[in-house]
Amino acid sequence: MKGLGERILTTHVGSLARPAALLEMIIDEVAGNPLDQAAFAGLVASSVKDVVARQAEVGIDIPSDGEFSKPDFHNYIVKRLGGLKVEPLQQRESVKSGMYYPKLADEFPGFMQQYGAMFRTMWLPPEIPREKIEKALGQSVPRTVVSEPITYTGQDELQRDLGNFAAALAPHDFADAFVPAATPSRSDANADEVYSSEEAYLYALADAMHEEYKSIVDAGYMVQLDLGLPSRNQVLYGKNNPTDAELRKASEMQVEAYNHALRGIPEDRVRYHLCWGSMNTPHTTDVPLTEFIDLILKIDAKYYVLEGANPRHEHEWMVWKDVDLPQDKVLVPGIVSHQTNVVEHPELVSWRIQNYANVVGRERVIAGTDCGFSQGWTMQRVHEEVQWAKLKALVDGAALASKALW
Repeated sequence: MKGLGERILTTHVGSLARPAALLEMIIDEVAGNPLDQAAFAGLVASSVKDVVARQAEVGIDIPSDGEFSKPDFHNYIVKRLGGLKVEPLQQRESVKSGMYYPKLADEFPGFMQQYGAMFRTMWLPPEIPREKIEKALGQSVPRTVVSEPITYTGQDELQRDLGNFAAALAPHDFADAFVPAATPSRSDANADEVYSSEEAYLYALADAMHEEYKSIVDAGYMVQLDLGLPSRNQVLYGKNNPTDAELRKASEMQVEAYNHALRGIPEDRVRYHLCWGSMNTPHTTDVPLTEFIDLILKIDAKYYVLEGANPRHEHEWMVWKDVDLPQDKVLVPGIVSHQTNVVEHPELVSWRIQNYANVVGRERVIAGTDCGFSQGWTMQRVHEEVQWAKLKALVDGAALASKALW
């Protein structure tokens, strides 16, 4: 990677706030409204070009395409996997609004109820008609069912995204570039009717996702796997109140499946991102990093993208005093938060970077963000203007840290 070890490089986790016009078209698609596909494709291409140029202007070294073509960071893959079926709205089981963090709901019931009612829409651009938003919200948590063996059928969409990104990158000189992709871990209904076990289904997903990962890397980009392990927030879908042993077993199985999906892909082209859920909530039930860092280090990636600005986890740079980071690995800690509209001061950014650099070495730190700024159309975490101010503070703080460290 160009410049790594010569100064502190900057990046982020992938998703960025979508322009209002593009967001409205994504909402139309989610809601099932008529959509001009040619117009959508053109708007995606131009929007990716603009957002890459903006990242270059701000000074980000390792950009993404903003995940602009995707409705969200994880369930976008439903359209790219054969064997998954989305049930019509009238056949879906009822789902509770809000986020699925039952331990937090028990500890802070009033807060979680109020937060759940507003977090999906608080930063949506006001020019998008409310009736469109309400219609899409009614269908924004699809119930996906495994109907037949899983295959990868998303090459057309993937190649569209890779082509748009290549065209947008061409005028600029970045240190590298990355494309986020979902991990092979899902909780779709009826998988046991097609596969003999949960593990068999997970490995089928891994085989399918291998195609996406390999295509991204073959196109010249780093691939970033996105989704946290069950151990990090004590949630295991399909089981109420799972034990620590059950959570660890599920996490170990997922790590093995990730590595199966990454087979043959050079580690220096792989980033793994983990956060404790991106929501702006108390985070008192988050599991400390020390309890599962050994699992993360087993993932066949060179770059580990971990939260570091979240005040529940900011102190965890000290974990690396006791845990040996393998010599061929690089930390990409979150140095600015995506959860708050407070813009970090560059001096604070520099201080946070230097904490990590002084422990693991300046050549093994890249400054990043805790999570994506807009992981989906219902998950924009800060105002778009604040997003860019935060990324500028990240760049300015990295420059200060580089001056101090070199």
